[in-house]
Amino acid sequence: MLRGLSGAGLGKLDSDEQLIELAAKYGFQAVDIDARGLIERHGLEQARELLASNGVVIGSIGLPVEWRGTEEAFREGLKGLAATAAAAESLGCTSCCTYILPSTDLPAAHFMTLATRRLRTCAQVLGAYGIRLGLEFVGPHHLRTRWANPFIWTLQETLDWIDAIGESNVGLLFDAYHWYTNELGTADIEALRPEQIVHVHINDAPNVPVAEALDNGRGYPGEGVIDLAGFLSSLHKIGYKGAVVQEILSAEAPQGTAESLVERSKAGFDKVYAAAGL
Repeated sequence: MLRGLSGAGLGKLDSDEQLIELAAKYGFQAVDIDARGLIERHGLEQARELLASNGVVIGSIGLPVEWRGTEEAFREGLKGLAATAAAAESLGCTSCCTYILPSTDLPAAHFMTLATRRLRTCAQVLGAYGIRLGLEFVGPHHLRTRWANPFIWTLQETLDWIDAIGESNVGLLFDAYHWYTNELGTADIEALRPEQIVHVHINDAPNVPVAEALDNGRGYPGEGVIDLAGFLSSLHKIGYKGAVVQEILSAEAPQGTAESLVERSKAGFDKVYAAAGL
């Protein structure tokens, strides 16, 4: 499994280029960045060389389409999806991810109908470029009632929805924090097939009751109470070989420079990977 970084939790980064260089310096092998933007700034060949010379790959890109809002916003975002997918493909990235909020102000059945059609369309566009679409269930309890109607927040519901979307390139973005806030265990991971997982996020949780863990209260790996050794060893056991990327959402800006925070992240990864025997 590739150790990876996103910009979330690293304070003020100057650029994706800085993230790539810091990731390489501290032994990370993947970054989650905007592939299309990298090519627009450098050109294709120089973008490839930047990644290759630093020994990193792009773990995933974000889905640049607003599928949760109006039909007009969805169709506008869809216009650029093929170009985004082509850019990712040209840099060797095969994953694109988005998240599912666990409640909605729309009637849930109506929203499900709209979202299923929209995500199916996105998956079809991405699939033409060899890109998989990862859907992230979001577990924190406070978001389940943040909007008027409950929607999806469990692993099984997400798997059911993936089946309903019906495209073979759709799978899970599996996040340690949402695994924890759903009070799942290693057996739930080991019941999955590796091809069901598109991408993985890693982070940690504070020592508070699970129901009080906030979405923007995540910590660095190895600094909280999540069984990350079990999380990682179970992913390894089922044969997942993709990126495991740190994503830390916090209400407070992290203290320190971007480099010191990457160094802190490395220490956390070293700790939890060693505990997992990896």
